[in-house]
Amino acid sequence: MGYDRAILLEGLSELIGAQVKSSAGGGGASGNTFLRSEVSGAPSSSNTLSVEDLLSAVYFPEQFWQDKTSSGIGLRSAPQGVCNDLFLTDCNFFDPRFDYDFTNIKDTTTFMRGSEVYKRPCGWQRYALKVLNKYPDGNAWLGSAGYRTWSDPNEWPVSYHGTGEDGARGIISTHYLAGSGARYGRGIYSTPDPTVAENDGYAKTFVSKRDGQKYKICLQNRINPRRRQVHNGGKYWLIPVPPGTDAWQERDIVMGNIRPYSLLLKRC
Repeated sequence: MGYDRAILLEGLSELIGAQVKSSAGGGGASGNTFLRSEVSGAPSSSNTLSVEDLLSAVYFPEQFWQDKTSSGIGLRSAPQGVCNDLFLTDCNFFDPRFDYDFTNIKDTTTFMRGSEVYKRPCGWQRYALKVLNKYPDGNAWLGSAGYRTWSDPNEWPVSYHGTGEDGARGIISTHYLAGSGARYGRGIYSTPDPTVAENDGYAKTFVSKRDGQKYKICLQNRINPRRRQVHNGGKYWLIPVPPGTDAWQERDIVMGNIRPYSLLLKRC
């Protein structure tokens, strides 16, 4: 079931803008997971990618790389000795128990998540992220696992988004333009409809070096209903970010209210 794992990592690389590799494959005894400090020889986590890092890496790369490097220099001008490749450990990043192949499914049943209609990502392959027990408020935001048509108490609804061409600043100011350029406010937008995410151009498209085929990738998220604004008849959901908010506060607002829990991959 599913696509070649190498293609998934290619898609993840496109989302983040850095080469993502699995430390589980071909790295020798050390797995080539960590850099060595030129000064002390001690291991460094400056080139590792965790699930907790993902949203920051996709939408706030400057802050992400400042967190990862002691110099505070971002990805595009990384200092000598800092690797622009990122490594993840499959068993800590992915949770295959919750993978699901939607590629040949057409729903006729109505599903609910977080008291909202859950439009499942039909046509996509879902790769679950290892998010259980990752947040201090527990796992209620995810609801219970399995096939269900109802919502659980305190569950967050499902949304979809990819990445904007302008990076973090584009996400905050222009993500998901409505109609002829009208906007519903400053912040980060997502949609409860995977078809909107795909057709409005916010799923990232790439050509795989593995098989030469074109694919799309996007994130499947849960969104905090208490901070979400609903616009355009429910087509777009906005987590508002007030004007004048500094970059670090922007990241905190976004990361506190949107939680990716799956990667979605689709051959075009």
